Amino acid sequence: MAIDRKRAIIEAATASFASFGYKATTIDQVAKMANVGKGTIYTFFKNKEELLDEIVTRLISEMKEAAEEAIRDDDTFIENVLRALSSILTFRKDHKLAWKLFQEDRDIGTPAVQEVLLKMDRAILSFIRYHLELAIQKGEIRECDPEITAFVMRRLYIALISDWEQHHEPLGEKQIAELFELYLLKGLSK
Repeated sequence: MAIDRKRAIIEAATASFASFGYKATTIDQVAKMANVGKGTIYTFFKNKEELLDEIVTRLISEMKEAAEEAIRDDDTFIENVLRALSSILTFRKDHKLAWKLFQEDRDIGTPAVQEVLLKMDRAILSFIRYHLELAIQKGEIRECDPEITAFVMRRLYIALISDWEQHHEPLGEKQIAELFELYLLKGLSK
């Protein structure tokens, strides 16, 4: 019974955060939506921040699953990374809560939202770093600092996907893959 109440609270909070944003959601509102007393929420969660953290932890887990599903053993490292990054960004774009959190961070800069978005970002970088380390071990790529390289890969991908599109025609997946290969694997030197 307690598990059902906790699940109802998480579902109600997720729906409220996704619709109204973190800042505009109240514990009273979540309690009403979950059909539980306000005190019941506090038996599971210390405060609204802890509730958001629980929800985002689950969101990160789903995002990682989507990225792992994009990895194929018979493909190259770069193909796998590009597909995984694409699935992560698609997941973030299509997931209503993630979209609302990004919007709230951009418009309001709510500290609790910034904290969970940083947690999401760290999870993405950790995922890329892990796969970089595997590729180094397998000899698919040369030695590099996996943490810095993960950061550069993520930033390059975001730049090519969203920043470029602000003033240019969108790049296709094949073009992005070719640019990734050029800048990260081959380099610009002749």
